[in-house]
Formats: sequence, structure tokens, C-alpha cells
Amino acid sequence: MAKRKEALKVRPAAPHPGDILSGAALDDDRQFEASVRPQSLKDFIGQAKLKENLSIAVEAARSRGDALDHVLLSGPPGLGKTTLALVLANELGVRIETTSGPVLERALDLSTILSILERRQVLFIDELHRLLPAVEEILYPALEDFKIDMIVGKGPGARTQIYRLERFTLVGATTRTGLVTKPLLSRFGIVHRLDFYPAADLQTIVTRAAGILGIEIDAGGAEEIARRSRGTPRVANRLLRRVRDFAQVRAAGHINRNVAKDALAMLDVDEYGLDELDRKILLTVIDKYGGGPVGLSTIAASISEEADALEEVYEPYLMQIGFLNRTPRGRVATELAYKHFGKLPPGPAAAPLFGN
Repeated sequence: MAKRKEALKVRPAAPHPGDILSGAALDDDRQFEASVRPQSLKDFIGQAKLKENLSIAVEAARSRGDALDHVLLSGPPGLGKTTLALVLANELGVRIETTSGPVLERALDLSTILSILERRQVLFIDELHRLLPAVEEILYPALEDFKIDMIVGKGPGARTQIYRLERFTLVGATTRTGLVTKPLLSRFGIVHRLDFYPAADLQTIVTRAAGILGIEIDAGGAEEIARRSRGTPRVANRLLRRVRDFAQVRAAGHINRNVAKDALAMLDVDEYGLDELDRKILLTVIDKYGGGPVGLSTIAASISEEADALEEVYEPYLMQIGFLNRTPRGRVATELAYKHFGKLPPGPAAAPLFGN
């Protein structure tokens, strides 16, 4: 049993589409992120309203000596959902067990994890919307009544045995709230969505990370990196790492605005933070399909990418900056997108229809 518990603790999570695309963190980048990750709500930058609500909930739970209510965090990749789960555990003064929806292939996997949780401990499940139905059903009584029903034996002699759990806190993270089933969603007492960060918050994040890591950067350099970070702290930290490498080779290790601009130009990250695949998506909609409407699966097939990756990683930011619209008939490139590429938008009658 001990070996089984240990195996569950170290089993790696399944790759997320964002891990191999824009804003992703490879192994070295994950270590970089871990070294600059905040440990408390006070140090967590941005998301002010969310932090205030969580702070009140944590303080109330601590004063009662009870487990924090179950928390669901949603939003695009890289905004700090995992970091917040770790921060909540720190604030509560308890350990955290981490796993992800795709990793939990059998009901027994989740039952084993639940059975070893200590009182008030935090269980973090990333990509909650990807739980298998049979695994998800285990969560219903566990979240509501802190028990699991286990089948003992097989055939006619099989019987149900109730296993009582310690009161724990589930922190779930998802990029697709709409795919979380209603029965599961209803069992979360605290539900928050993380929004893209303004450039000012990202500049503070970049400056803080640079200070922790001993990177020489001035306000102009931090502002330039923040402005091109797609509203996402994970991207800001990744770009800081790449710009640092450039500065060490070309600028004696110091990052100012011009050094940041040169480094980001070499990385093909433009002033909006768009990379090669962002531009490929937009130009496919504009050049191949007359600006749209065009279905997401059609775009994905045209550029040889997964539709889920486009929808979770790229599309939210392109919509946020006003370059892409989602309509009932498909995706449409906006006038701002045409202007960005120096192209003239077609007339209203010229837009063809391309479905899924």
C-alpha cells in the first residue's frame, strides 16, 4: 500500500496542449517558474478581487479550525491556477497532493488518493473537466459527505462498504468551465475565474522575478516584456528567461527596453505578443477564408494543429485583444486584425461561409 501511495504522488500529469505551444513551460521553464512562484496571497500579484475573497475564506476556515470549502479556479492556461492552489495550502498550513484529470484513469486511483488525505489537507486536480465519468462519480459523496462507497468482493457476494474520509479541500482547475458537469460544479462552494493580467501587473511580476533571480533589468525592459506577454504570467516568465539569455550574450547581461525589443524580435514575438502560430491562425482566416466565418476545426486542419489547443491556448487571447470574434457561424477576423497585417478588410457581402 505504501508503494501504491508513493506511486500516485509522483505520477506525472498528462501533457496539456499549452505545454507544447505558445506560452508553454518546458522542464527548465517549470523549474524557473517554481523558483519565482509566490508562497502567500500577499505575494501573489494581480487578481485583486479574487485574492480578497480567498483571503476572507481562508481566514474564516482557520479561525474555525475547519477545512476550507472546495474551490474551483477557471481561466486560460498560465494565469496562476496551480500557483493559487499551492498558495492556499501554504496559507492553511497544510500539505497538498496534486494530480490531474487525465492521470486518474480508474476510480481506484482517486479512491486511493482520497483515503490517504489528512484532516484539512488540500487535494489539487488540474484539468478537472477531463475526469472520466466513473472517476468523477467517486468525487460526489467525497466532496459532499466526506465518504466513498467501495465495492468489496465480486459477483453475488459483492457488497458496498462505506469508507469515511477526513474533511479535506479540493481545489480544481479548468480551462473549460463549460465542460465541467453540473453535478460536479454544484459541489464547489468557492468558484472564481482568473482574467488576463494588465501590463502593469505583469511588469511587477517581471521585476519581482528578475530581482529573485538576480537579473539586471530596468523599468523600460520590464515594461517591454510585460507588454508582449499576452496578459499571462507564465509567458512573462518565459520571455524574461529568453531575454536574459540574449542579454548575457549581446548586452553584458543588462536588460533595457532596446535589448528587450531586439531579443523579442529575434523570437518573432511582436508588439502585441503574437508569435508565429498566432499569425498563422489569423492569416489563415484572412487569406484562405476571406476573414470568416470559418469553423474552428477547419482552421485547425488548415494549419495542422489540434482544435482543442487552438481553443484553449490561442483563441482566448486573440479574442481578448480584439483580433478574432467567435460567432454562431464560426470565427471571424476583425478589422483590427486586418490593420495589424496591413490588409484591407472585405466588404460585408464578400465574406464566405465555412462550417465545421
